[in-house]
Amino acid sequence: MDNSTKYRAILMFGAPGSGKGTQGKALGTLPGFVHLSMGDVFRSLHPHSELGRVFREYSSQGKLVPDTVTIQLWVEHVRRLIEEGRYRPEADVMILDGVPRNPHQAELIAEHVQPLRLIHLEAKNEDEMVARLKRRALLEGRQDDADEKVIRNRFRAYDAETRPVLQCYPEKLIYSVDAGQSPLAVLRDVVEGILAVM
Repeated sequence: MDNSTKYRAILMFGAPGSGKGTQGKALGTLPGFVHLSMGDVFRSLHPHSELGRVFREYSSQGKLVPDTVTIQLWVEHVRRLIEEGRYRPEADVMILDGVPRNPHQAELIAEHVQPLRLIHLEAKNEDEMVARLKRRALLEGRQDDADEKVIRNRFRAYDAETRPVLQCYPEKLIYSVDAGQSPLAVLRDVVEGILAVM
């Protein structure tokens, strides 16, 4: 795949609870943007399907799903969106949330994606993020966010496996935003970062 056929994308990046989903959904409501949350793709899997069982086995322990499964699922999901007319690669910019999760995934999606900007939502207060995730578990019925031990494991997994993704992209592509602000203030800063490259 050369650059002309790659999917143009904004990568939403940050620790669990930093607001990737909130910001991605907000941007996805704008014409010309399509929000694609890897977490939502996984959670929408039928629990008794092969991929559904694999996802639940890993997520219940706060672990990440294997890279090849993740990217295979992502590629299939994008193809389905194109077939259904919900994503038009020639006109739309994809808001990628939850992928790539580690340097290996960054390598695997490089043949499919042309990143325009990586928005880094910096969450400096882990306790605040834990509280956010527990609130979300109550509001959205997300069991993977209900157990504090599982949440803390996800932070350790993020630090060990996901944070190094930042080194896979040139510095000029990365735009940092303070995730501790109100969602509206975060959105303002995110939009500012995107406008600079559009």
